[in-house]
Amino acid sequence: MTGSLAKLAEEANKCKNCGLWRHATQTVFGEGPARARVMLVGEQPGNDEDLQGRPFVGPAGHLMDRLLGEAGIDRNKVYVTNAVKHFKWEPRGKWRIHKKPSSVEIAACRPWLDAEIAALQPEVIVCLGATAAQALLGRSFRVTVDHGRLIKSPFASHVLATIHPSAILRAPDEGTRHELEKQFVSDLEKVARLKFREF
Repeated sequence: MTGSLAKLAEEANKCKNCGLWRHATQTVFGEGPARARVMLVGEQPGNDEDLQGRPFVGPAGHLMDRLLGEAGIDRNKVYVTNAVKHFKWEPRGKWRIHKKPSSVEIAACRPWLDAEIAALQPEVIVCLGATAAQALLGRSFRVTVDHGRLIKSPFASHVLATIHPSAILRAPDEGTRHELEKQFVSDLEKVARLKFREF
């Protein structure tokens, strides 16, 4: 599967590789500059992303934008996507609550992520959370242990994993949330300090 990001996004709109499309509003493909040097990969779209058709536009996305700025990274200069392109959810009252995608669903969506990486050819891929990290770095990878390490990879010159912004939002108290924000910013500052090649 190869092609421009716009063409890939168009093809992904018709994706039925797994059953998640049946209950999602739409496919949520990645977005960002076609020559972005940094690619951020999350788990899956949430409720707001499913409704708007764009990645990282809900509360976790707004928090991510602020923390990226603190780390010296402009959201408008990076490409953002998810390992899974449809929102997996379960009803809870009137709310649609996020449900973790299965390994089968992640594998079914993997060709889209591989195609995005091939089209973009980023120098750095930042995995946000365990699902993205394990998809690209192996099932044994632990974000809690190895976050913030720049790892050489066949996918990019460097892959770095950190916590997902939604994990920060779920922190049990303000002190923990503040510490997780500091960790996220510290991890991303390592990316901001890298020297990228010029075109």
